[in-house]
Amino acid sequence: MTSERPSAPSLPAGLVGRKVAGYRLESEIGRGGMAVVYRAKDLRLGRTVAVKLLAPELARNEVFRQRFMHESEAAAAIDHPHIIPVFQAGEHDGILFIAMRYVEGGDLRALLSRSGPLPAPRATRLALQIASALDAAHDHDLVHRDVKPGNVLVAAGTDSEHPEHLYLADFGLTKKSLSLSGLTSVGQIVGTLDYAAPEQISGKPLDGRCDQYSLGCVVFEMLAGTPPFRRESDLALLWAHLNDPPPALREHRPDLSDALAAVVARALAKTPDERYASCLQFVAELRAATAAEDAPAGGRWGGGGPPTQVVPVASPGGPRAVPEPPAWAVPVVHPPSWSPVPSASFAPAAPYPPYGPYGPAAPGAPSAPAEPGGNRSAGSRPTWTP
Repeated sequence: MTSERPSAPSLPAGLVGRKVAGYRLESEIGRGGMAVVYRAKDLRLGRTVAVKLLAPELARNEVFRQRFMHESEAAAAIDHPHIIPVFQAGEHDGILFIAMRYVEGGDLRALLSRSGPLPAPRATRLALQIASALDAAHDHDLVHRDVKPGNVLVAAGTDSEHPEHLYLADFGLTKKSLSLSGLTSVGQIVGTLDYAAPEQISGKPLDGRCDQYSLGCVVFEMLAGTPPFRRESDLALLWAHLNDPPPALREHRPDLSDALAAVVARALAKTPDERYASCLQFVAELRAATAAEDAPAGGRWGGGGPPTQVVPVASPGGPRAVPEPPAWAVPVVHPPSWSPVPSASFAPAAPYPPYGPYGPAAPGAPSAPAEPGGNRSAGSRPTWTP
């Protein structure tokens, strides 16, 4: 089942080799429901860039036009090592374009298809970079709304301890959080259903905890090899996000601890108030649970204390009554796209093969969890280097 069915944009044929606003298009590297992305040469500066072009028929639609242009405004407003830098945006011969940094490599979707479930330390390291980018956007009152493996680009890291450098891409769905709902003006859900938060589906106002739910789905997939909910239809998938409890992570990965599974489950809570206050707090708890798994019996630092216990926060109104799912909403089992391996093989991974040059890496994350309950202020978050 696929939960994204965009129609291919109908850009004019033969664009490879054409000049668009001072950029020569060299090859097509990706396409989605709104645009096509090309590798291009900046003829002024001689650098390689990525140029995203919006289909002309969409450029004539004011809604799509504004959404496309908003991507450049949202991304350009944030200077962050894990968000794709935007160089220029505008219109050329009736075609809207955005020129941005070219990241040589693939995306997280390709990495997971190739590798299958990841060891917990590696998944945590990758989640930290995504969370850092998301919290930077949230500090600007921006909500991404489409966090998924395909929107996370993977480049080479700096050394064996940091083998991957991630970039969060595609801010075309981003909106100011205070005036945001999960639905478009015509009632369509904005986002990808495998990773859509319940409040996105129900059309409620959104804040950064919507992205945290999507990040929780991505982390679940990195660890389990599959998104948390698999259903035969989009309608059944919507029902699952709204009503079904998160599946047990340890059913897919019995080698993981209950504490780590509880951290992921809390990020997948149905209501935002039950989740963590920030994406980085979520990953801080994930990192603590992962460290406790790796610690020797006497405590990792020799303190002899018990491992961190993570207890999901109860809903303010008491336990949620989960309705009995109709027949069309029952779970289904899909064979994995990767080759299953015994749990004993989940050892620390070798350094990820380099992709190529990119900008400097400076990932950040908190040295201690933020206080639970509500959103944190922009200046209250310390950082660490993973």
